[in-house]
Amino acid sequence: MDKQAYDKLIETIDHHMKLYYDDDAPEITDAEYDALMRDLKQAEREHPEWVTPLSPTQKIGGSAKREAGVKVTHRVPMLSIEDVFDTGSVSAFVSRVHEKHPGSGFSVEAKIDGLSMTLRYNAGEDGKLHLTLAETRGDGRIGEDVTANALVIPDVKQTIDLPYDMLELRGEVYMTREAFDRFNGEQEKAGGKLSANPRNLAAGTLRQLDPSITEKRGLSMFIFNVQDGPSELMSDHCKSLDILEAAGIPVVKHIYCTTDSEVIAAIGEIGSSRGDLPFDLDGAVVKIDHIPWRNEFPAGSKYSSGHIAYKYPPEEKIVEMDEISVDVGRTGKLTFTGIFHDKDTGKPAWLCGTSVSRATLHNIDYITDMKIGVGGWYKLYKSGEIIPRLNGCVKEPERVFLAPLICPACGGMLVREPDTADIRCINSACPAQLVRTLSYFASRDAMNIMGLGETIVEALADAGFLKSIADIYRLKDRREELINAGIIGKEKNTDKVLAEIEKSKANDPARLLTGLAIRGVGARTAVSLMSVYDDIFTLMEASKDELVAIQDIGDTTAEDIRSFFDDENNQRLLRDLRDMGLNMKAEKKAPVSGALQGETIVITGTLPTLGRKEAEELVTANGGKVTGSVSKKTTLLLAGEAAGSKLTKAQELGIRIISEEELRAMIALPE
Repeated sequence: MDKQAYDKLIETIDHHMKLYYDDDAPEITDAEYDALMRDLKQAEREHPEWVTPLSPTQKIGGSAKREAGVKVTHRVPMLSIEDVFDTGSVSAFVSRVHEKHPGSGFSVEAKIDGLSMTLRYNAGEDGKLHLTLAETRGDGRIGEDVTANALVIPDVKQTIDLPYDMLELRGEVYMTREAFDRFNGEQEKAGGKLSANPRNLAAGTLRQLDPSITEKRGLSMFIFNVQDGPSELMSDHCKSLDILEAAGIPVVKHIYCTTDSEVIAAIGEIGSSRGDLPFDLDGAVVKIDHIPWRNEFPAGSKYSSGHIAYKYPPEEKIVEMDEISVDVGRTGKLTFTGIFHDKDTGKPAWLCGTSVSRATLHNIDYITDMKIGVGGWYKLYKSGEIIPRLNGCVKEPERVFLAPLICPACGGMLVREPDTADIRCINSACPAQLVRTLSYFASRDAMNIMGLGETIVEALADAGFLKSIADIYRLKDRREELINAGIIGKEKNTDKVLAEIEKSKANDPARLLTGLAIRGVGARTAVSLMSVYDDIFTLMEASKDELVAIQDIGDTTAEDIRSFFDDENNQRLLRDLRDMGLNMKAEKKAPVSGALQGETIVITGTLPTLGRKEAEELVTANGGKVTGSVSKKTTLLLAGEAAGSKLTKAQELGIRIISEEELRAMIALPE
């Protein structure tokens, strides 16, 4: 691995660490993340000179969230545990310990998939220990005070009848599958957003600010470590957990072992129980039982000493295919969804903490290659702990699914696009496309017509009020019909939506261009186009060669733009919209200065004082142009911290790289 690939790998891991620890919204599986970390560690073993304190191997994932509570500095750092992925590594760890301490024992414990919390107790006048602080892990050294939420978790004891002056315990907060299903069931009934998995929901619940919500959702907790306390709890780990358990404190399941074969057997015993437990596991922890010996086996700045975590392979289930559902997307593209059940239980598959009965089947080539059909058996796994995916055919069906020959929504002709696996309905009046097209047109990213969401659009289309985009602006002429039909609501709500529709006529034409849903033309590209052309109709006349000359417009997008404007139906639509009073002319704002005239600038990384949007507005106001990707047309790269791959590419192309300070100097802006 070269330095460029190493830097890119760090950028990728940092991205996924933030998603997992801070946003509670991972995009990849634990196994995929672990593989990235293994590659990074290997690179750093080969090139130790590359390692800095900012490397993911040197820091703990996560940060204290200001909104979740007061920040707290931990008395005892809450570090991570180094992962291993095979029994050979487990045996090697046991052997290293036995070389120094032949009589050493080990505690093998279930690694619950939740989030860590430390509980601090101090002695009261009644001789009992009283909870005084609960704190999340945060970055391992600074966390958040979540005492108010901890007090409503049943497993968290507010008082402990033990004769100590103080005690600090660390445990794992989690949500049972039953509590998770109850929450999602309530959300579904209320039309609310469903949670992806118990771990994410537990993390969000503990960090939010209303203890009554925490109490209602039903969190649980196991203690797995004594962070600080009297000598009798800081000597032998299993003994300390037994003392706590006798005092009524829920502690993690722990198995005392003395040999590597016993340790490996205990890991297997815990792993085999995964499907029977009421909560999710992501591994087994092996700890040196005699606590004072742990510091003799350091594992780095981010890992606690004397521990390893064995990570189980990703879960897979075998499912039987019941149905392949075919839908038509906004652009006319067919989408395929597999509907299945767990072969062993006959119910939806329970995988990575969620109940799964559907998975995207991507395209017809994927279906053919995977031999997908009703009655077939397939391996199912979770990508990013969220997205279910099939992972191979176990038993082939009698018949592999074949794509339909006509559109399932309108009966129109289907066409497979050349050199792709995409199949599209080419009927522009297809009702499935109509609802999605109109909804997108009215969406926040396009014309931003408040109150005209997909549900209302679908109801209006079903009732015959909407058959095209232009019909949105004809609704005012049918006000009385709308009120009588009650689709939008009574008089007040109907008038409110009609006013929003009227207001949208004055939108910048870049929004209109976005709303037309031309393939390849999103919000950023629409802004680029309308910065070049005076109005929509001037753009309509642009040749493919003229379009390709614009930053970020390639051959394919240029062809799609031309194809859209060459269609007589689309030409008629735009004339109708113009006649109805929609703004077609771009307002050319005079720049504050011409200091950046002719410069095409890409912004990357975290700037010292400017947010991304502020920086873009500053560049535009001074005559410059902002684009999203580095190319030969880029003239400047404005780079902040953690600039990543864009910085590398700019260096390769010889593009000038400037800091925020240099940008301010160029436009004579005070710091």
